[in-house]
Amino acid sequence: MTKLKKFFPLLVVLFFASASFAQNVVIYKPTTNFYGKPDTILSADFSKIKKPASPEVFQQVFHFPPIRQDTTGTCWCFSATSFLESEIYRIHKKKIKLSEMYTVYWEYVEKARRFIREKGNSLVDQGSEDNAVIERIKQYGIVRRSDYDGLLPGQKHYNHSKMVRGIQNYLNFLKEKGYWDEDIALNTVKMILNKYMGAPPETISVDGKQMTPKEFAEKVVALPLDDYVDLMSFKYLPFYSWGEYKVPDNWWHSKAYYNVPLDVWYKALKHAIKNGYSVAIGGDVSEPGRYGEEDIAVIPAFDIPSNKINQDSREFRWYNHTSTDDHGIHLVGYKHYKGHDWFLIKDSASSAFKGKFKGYYFFRDDFVKLKMLTFLVHKDAVKDFMK
Repeated sequence: MTKLKKFFPLLVVLFFASASFAQNVVIYKPTTNFYGKPDTILSADFSKIKKPASPEVFQQVFHFPPIRQDTTGTCWCFSATSFLESEIYRIHKKKIKLSEMYTVYWEYVEKARRFIREKGNSLVDQGSEDNAVIERIKQYGIVRRSDYDGLLPGQKHYNHSKMVRGIQNYLNFLKEKGYWDEDIALNTVKMILNKYMGAPPETISVDGKQMTPKEFAEKVVALPLDDYVDLMSFKYLPFYSWGEYKVPDNWWHSKAYYNVPLDVWYKALKHAIKNGYSVAIGGDVSEPGRYGEEDIAVIPAFDIPSNKINQDSREFRWYNHTSTDDHGIHLVGYKHYKGHDWFLIKDSASSAFKGKFKGYYFFRDDFVKLKMLTFLVHKDAVKDFMK
């Protein structure tokens, strides 16, 4: 058994090469992991993949340049905030760079609040979902990035590791002791957040006028926040019904997800971007076909041929946990090229800055169909696909 394990990678290569999959042969690439240490990953040979030449060849919606999330689990906020910035421009033709960290700050406060109310039975971690950004704006308003960037004086990069451990350790202490005073708990959590992020502003100056973040959200940003919908495609829920997206980062168990068959889900996504609507999209990115150095994400044929991707192959990966809710990104462009749909992805993760086009990926249709799980969009973009 030990010898078989030793030569298994070679056997995999030989098997798929013999099956005429040489253009996507299994290879092992040196890289660096999340902590900057040397690592080796299973990957694919992309040299024969015909992909679009650059972001400029895509049909694009307005969006600000990519920004790094650095050492934080805040992709959900970077992607959804970018999405809302595009919506501001689409609806009002105004360019307003919003603060990601203002929303992140209040998201931690609300996570702590639910932890206290549920007597410790609620997840407090760095992840969340795109619709949380909309809920926090409704609750706390929003400010511009220039008003609050969540960096302390002298800081240039984000790192929330110590801050999150501090919050978790404090809340676990409360759980262990049975201390459930909400006001005391939230005030302490805010003290921790202020130490690492700085206190968010209570008012901001806009064209010489003082506004609260809620006033800025209502009068200047002025987005129809109730008009955005999340679409998903899973068999655990009847199609054309609303229900919960069952992942840990949906920590408040939101049931505001509309479930449709995969072919409808994909058609709705494609229809939206082709008609000038951007999309905040999320799913699994821990795949050998996603490689930052090449700015590309495809499904290699050694995984599954593109024409075999359907509801069941997608569902199979969901149930065996090879498709998980890893990452949130912003879909900002579309191009049909060499027989495939290609999507331009704005990405805040570090891997997106390793290639030629900093902060961008090119996602091919097969990767989107198999590995992307939900997307957030204005309801008008998908109304013909929702029964």
